[in-house]
Amino acid sequence: MATTAIEGITVGYDDEGSGEPLVLVHGHPFDRSMWAPQIAEFAGAGQRVIAPDLRGYGESTVIPGKTPLDVFARDIAALLDHLAVDRIVLGGLSMGGQIVLEFYRLFPERVRGLLLADTFARAETEEGRKVRNELADRLLREGMRGYADEVLAKMIAPYNVGAMPAVAEHVHRMMRGSSPEGAAAALRGRAERPDYCDLLEKISVPTLVVVGRDDEFTPVADAEFMYQRIPDSALAVIEGAAHMPNLERPDEFHRALHRFLPGTGG
Repeated sequence: MATTAIEGITVGYDDEGSGEPLVLVHGHPFDRSMWAPQIAEFAGAGQRVIAPDLRGYGESTVIPGKTPLDVFARDIAALLDHLAVDRIVLGGLSMGGQIVLEFYRLFPERVRGLLLADTFARAETEEGRKVRNELADRLLREGMRGYADEVLAKMIAPYNVGAMPAVAEHVHRMMRGSSPEGAAAALRGRAERPDYCDLLEKISVPTLVVVGRDDEFTPVADAEFMYQRIPDSALAVIEGAAHMPNLERPDEFHRALHRFLPGTGG
C-alpha cells in the first residue's frame, strides 16, 4: 500500500509482485480493495499487479464537480510514469472497464492486453444521462448509505448476499465508505462519456471480455456485443455471479484470466 502525488492530487495504490505488469481499475462506487483476491492470486503467480484508487475514491484525493473518463485515464498514465512502467495488461470492471477503453484510445502504444469485465461500450442515452445526474444530486444530498443498501443485491447476485456474507459486507462497506463528492463527480463524467463502439473494431491487442451470468447492470448481451466486435477476443461468462464476478466467483474469474494472460506475454 502506498500513496504518491501525481497530476496535482494524491493517489493511493497497491503495487505487488514482480514480472509483467497487470493494472486493475476498480468500478463505481468502490476502491482498489475490490481487487484484493486478484492482487493476491496474480502477484503470487509471477505478475506485478498495480491497483490504484481512482481520484475521488479510497485514499485518492476527492475533486468535486465532474470527472470525465479521460481524466481518470490520464491519472493512470501518470501513475505508470511515476512507477517507470511502460507497457501493461490493463483491466477494469464496470466504470473501470470504460476507463480502460478510454486509456486504450489515448495510449494504445502502452497496452499489451485488455480485460473488460462487466462493462459496456456504448455512449450514455439521454435518459441515462438524466438518471446519472439525478443520482449524483441525490448522493450529494443524502450520502452513500441509502444507495448502498438499494443496489447491494444488484452489485452481487441476490442469492450471494446471504450465501457470501463476507463478500456482501465488503461490497457494502466500499459503497457506503465512498465519498459522495467523488462518486457524484464520476457519475457526471460518465453521463458524458463517448461512444467506444467504433474503437472496439480497432483494438489490436489480446482482449478478454468477462461478465457475470446474472449481471443486471451490464447483461451478458453487452459482453457479447464487445466480444463480437473486438478482433480475436475471448469471452468468459461466469456462472453464479452478477456484476462483481471477481469477488463472487474468484476461482472462476482467476481461471479465465490465467488462460488469457499467456497470450499477452504476461
